[in-house]
Amino acid sequence: MNFTAKEIKNVAVIGHSGEGKTTLCEAMLFNGGVIDRMGKTEDGTTVMDYDELEKAKKLSIYTSVSYLLWKGYKINLLDLPGFYDFEGERHEGLAACAGAILVIGANGVLPIGAESVVEYCLRLGKPLIIFINGMDKANADYTGTLHALNEKYAGKLAPIQLPVMAEGKMTGYVNVIQERCYKFSTQGPQEVPVPKNLVDAMNEMQASLMETAAENDEILLDKYFNDGKLSKEDAVHGIRKGIATGNVIPVMAGSALQNRGVINLLDEIIRYMPAANERKNTLATDLLADDVVNVVRDPDGAFAAQVFKTVYDPYSGKLNYIKVFRGTLKSGMTVYNSNTDTEERIGQIFMLRGKKCELVTELVAGDIGAINKLSATDTGNTLCAVGTNLRFDPIHFPKPSLSLAVNAVNKGEEDKMFSGFNKMTEEDYTFSIEKRAETGELVLSGQGEVHLEVLAKKLKARYGIEVKLTEPRIPYRETIRAVASAEGKHKKQSGGHGQYGHCKVRFEPCEEEFVFGDEVVGGAVPKQYIPAVEKGLKECMSRGVLADYPVTGVKAVLYDGSYHDVDSSEMAFKAAAALAFKEGIKNAKPVLLEPVVKLKVAVKGEYLGGVMGDISKRRGRISDSHTEGEITTVIAEVPLSEIAKYSTDLRGLTRGQGKFTSEFLRYEEVPPQLAEKIITKN
Repeated sequence: MNFTAKEIKNVAVIGHSGEGKTTLCEAMLFNGGVIDRMGKTEDGTTVMDYDELEKAKKLSIYTSVSYLLWKGYKINLLDLPGFYDFEGERHEGLAACAGAILVIGANGVLPIGAESVVEYCLRLGKPLIIFINGMDKANADYTGTLHALNEKYAGKLAPIQLPVMAEGKMTGYVNVIQERCYKFSTQGPQEVPVPKNLVDAMNEMQASLMETAAENDEILLDKYFNDGKLSKEDAVHGIRKGIATGNVIPVMAGSALQNRGVINLLDEIIRYMPAANERKNTLATDLLADDVVNVVRDPDGAFAAQVFKTVYDPYSGKLNYIKVFRGTLKSGMTVYNSNTDTEERIGQIFMLRGKKCELVTELVAGDIGAINKLSATDTGNTLCAVGTNLRFDPIHFPKPSLSLAVNAVNKGEEDKMFSGFNKMTEEDYTFSIEKRAETGELVLSGQGEVHLEVLAKKLKARYGIEVKLTEPRIPYRETIRAVASAEGKHKKQSGGHGQYGHCKVRFEPCEEEFVFGDEVVGGAVPKQYIPAVEKGLKECMSRGVLADYPVTGVKAVLYDGSYHDVDSSEMAFKAAAALAFKEGIKNAKPVLLEPVVKLKVAVKGEYLGGVMGDISKRRGRISDSHTEGEITTVIAEVPLSEIAKYSTDLRGLTRGQGKFTSEFLRYEEVPPQLAEKIITKN
């Protein structure tokens, strides 16, 4: 296949989970002759959802790639997960694509998650087509869905087809610009006369499309004002220009499951989606010239590409998914990794069709493929010709927002578990594994409960290690609010030398974690034993008297005691100090402290009231807020225990639109009624 960048279309298929993205990809691959029959998500037989975890959960977890040939073009399809927890996969896939197809259900509403996807594409300047799916279902509501979209994106939508409905189901469509009607059949779309009852709607929609087309080109605008209409060719040009600038979003409809409207979608991808050579804004930093340059899709230019995803294939080993931006990558080449300052020799090059890797000898500018067994190359890295030093911007990944404690089910596998998760971070930059010093727990942090559950199952499938996920312990602390004195006497006699240590200690609150003072006079406690008292008290600070949490904010002053010439020892005075600590802390009005975090939540105005009310319910105190455009950022101080699963709750409050970050601020006293529950529980 000798395709150039002008004959390659890189398209991401996106949308919320369950809207039919993978089924749509399956239908496109079937129409392109890649497969001879369509598989089903529920049966685990699709090209794109090939991983065993995806088959088990019946949803897309990973970005998968395939391609088809259509009317002289190569279309690279990237099926991106729609579930919130796999947002990082979406970022990877969109980094490699010039445009996207948003799949939404014909339910008469703007689906959850669709809004964030549309705005992300618009922000990145990714041309977008909306495909209203499920038009074969009873009560499919194309008009209502279009109305819901128009309410949100007024002035941007361009419905380029009109569904032909019969008994509540879509049986064909009218191509509004071409003024042609097609009826679905087992042999594919067949042209038929435009139904009389749709002529007025077609004319009205056509006039609207011409106006939209004219608004995107000054020359067309003059034509439109002078003639009152545009030719079909001019209308297509104007809409195509609007799509490229993000001012126009075409809307189509069909049924992926019944393969209806999919051939038309493929035609419109060819007509409206930009080819790989048409993306003008691929910027990179030329590190040698210390300048930002535009990377043109020149197959004869100096090679430049970016790795947008890394996977470990059981047969091919490590695979780096790559988008070639300039030049041609060939087997046997040596390339330079500008991120790691290393050279890599290119072995095998593949084109991807789901889990199948097709061996090829080269990848040209604008194309997508994979390379195996690169030792020092990971996701986001730039590969370029030796002698050049180009670097593309890194791919943005969301930070982890939910943490759970993780333990190996079988004892003795903790180190293997930690090592396995660390290895998996090379494929997934949206999670982390760490040991928390405060609680001693291993904590797995990711994008949500489903994400962490998938990571645990992946660990078992790959390394045979079964783990258990639980809520992590909140690192409470204990401190004192009063001054109290206590006496510790350790006396033991069992034949021969005995043990004797005796100390009197005053405990008082302080700002520092622990302060030791010495007010002993007259040698009541010999100087050589005073460090032992301090050491004994320090060791006791790790476990308090309320619920065994570490103690902080204590000043301990040794002011008196006694000793025995023969039986006293450092060990005896350490033991005496421990006795004094337990008694003294108990009498100094001990209280429980909880960690408080600084919470920053970014939401749209329509969700602001609900979010602020929810923060208050979590014992949060709002300290500040500021608005930029449609987004208001709320800053609050909230106890850590109240936001354990905040990522899930915030999604529900904001239809997936809200984002948040948190950072430790300080410790504060737990309200007495809550403290009692925590102490009882422990």
